[in-house]
Amino acid sequence: MIQVDRDYVIRTLADLVRINSINPTITPGGAGEHEIASYAAESMRRCGLAAELHSHAPGRTTVVGTLAGSGGGRSLLLDAHMDTVGVEGMTDPFSAEIRDGRLYGRGAYDMKNGMAAGMAAAKALADAGVTLGGDLLVAGVADEEYASAGTTALVELHRAGRLRADGAIVTEPTALAVCLAHKGYLWIEVETVGKAAHGSKFELGVDANMRMGRFLARLEGLERDLRARPPHPLLGPPSLHAAMIAGGTGLSTYAASCRLQVERRTVPGETESQATREIQSILDRLAVEDTGFRASARCYFAREPFEVSREAPIVRAVAQAAGEVLGGQPAYIGDTPWMDAALLAAAGIETVVIGAAGAGAHATEEFADIESVVQLARILAESALHYCGRA
Repeated sequence: MIQVDRDYVIRTLADLVRINSINPTITPGGAGEHEIASYAAESMRRCGLAAELHSHAPGRTTVVGTLAGSGGGRSLLLDAHMDTVGVEGMTDPFSAEIRDGRLYGRGAYDMKNGMAAGMAAAKALADAGVTLGGDLLVAGVADEEYASAGTTALVELHRAGRLRADGAIVTEPTALAVCLAHKGYLWIEVETVGKAAHGSKFELGVDANMRMGRFLARLEGLERDLRARPPHPLLGPPSLHAAMIAGGTGLSTYAASCRLQVERRTVPGETESQATREIQSILDRLAVEDTGFRASARCYFAREPFEVSREAPIVRAVAQAAGEVLGGQPAYIGDTPWMDAALLAAAGIETVVIGAAGAGAHATEEFADIESVVQLARILAESALHYCGRA
C-alpha cells in the first residue's frame, strides 16, 4: 500500500486553515482564495507536481496541480473547495489548534481537509516513484459556497479539451463513506400583485399580502404532498420551504406587491421545469377561483441533483481503495446538501464523493478528525492507482 506522509497531511491542513479564504460574495470583505491557491500551488510544485492558477475575478483563484501520467490510462480529478463561509461568533477561527485528535478552525471540516488529503495523496504517489497510466489532477476550487465559479471553470476547460478528466472524486466530508447521490435545489420567487391605497380606503386598495396568504396555504399542501411521495432510496423525499417574504411599504398603506422566496430541494429524476410548474399550477388555480387574483412565479437559480451507480468504474475504484485502507467494506450513502459533484457529472465526468470526518460546517466551532484525513489521503492515493492504472 502507498505510504502517506502523515506529518505533511497535518501540516498542510493546518497551514490551509490558517489562511483566511472567506468567500467575499457571501461575506463582504472576505479575503477570497488567491492566497490559499498560491500556497497550494507552491506546495504541490515542491512535491513534484506541475501547478497552474486560474483567476475568475480579483482575489478569486482556483489552483490545479498535475501529477503527469504516461497517457495510457484514465485521468482522475480530485476536487476540493477552498472558500469558506464567514467567522462571526468564532473566537479564534484561524488557529488550526489541535486537541484530542481534532484540528479546529474555519474550513477545517468544510472542506480544507479534502484539499490537504488530495495534495498528500499526490505527494505519496510522487514520493513512491509511481507513474500512473493517466494524469492525477488535484484541484482547489473557488466559490463553491456561492456560485461554484471554480468547478464551473474546470468544466469549461474540460469541454474545451484543455483539461482531461475521465473521473472525479469530490472530497466533501462523508466520514469516509462513499456518497452516491445528493439533492439539488431551486430558488423560486413568487410575487402577488395588489393595489396601493390609503389604509382607510378599503374600496380602493387590494392587499397583496393577503393574496400571498392564500398562496402560502396552498403551498403548505404541496409541501406535505412532496414529503409523502415515494422517497429516493438514499436521499428521502423532495421538500420545500418558504424562506423569505416581504410586502408592503407602510402601516397605513395597502400592499401593492408581496414577494416570497421559496427553496425547493429536488431528488434525482426531478427537473427544474417540473418543480416550477407545480408552483405555477397553484397560482393558476387561485386565478381561476378569483379572476382578480394576479401573481407570477419564476425560477431564478437552480442546481441539479446528483447520482452515480455503484457499478461505475470510479465508484468501484474508490470502494476498493476504501476497503483496503479501512479493513472492511465502506458504507454507501446519499447526502442532502448540494455539492460540486453535480456540475462534474453533468459534464460527462463520472463522479463520486468521499471525505473525512469532523463537524461544525458553518458553525461557531468547526473541526476535522485528523486520523480520518490521513486515511482519506491513503484512500485517494489507492483510488488513483485503481482508476488510472500504473504505466
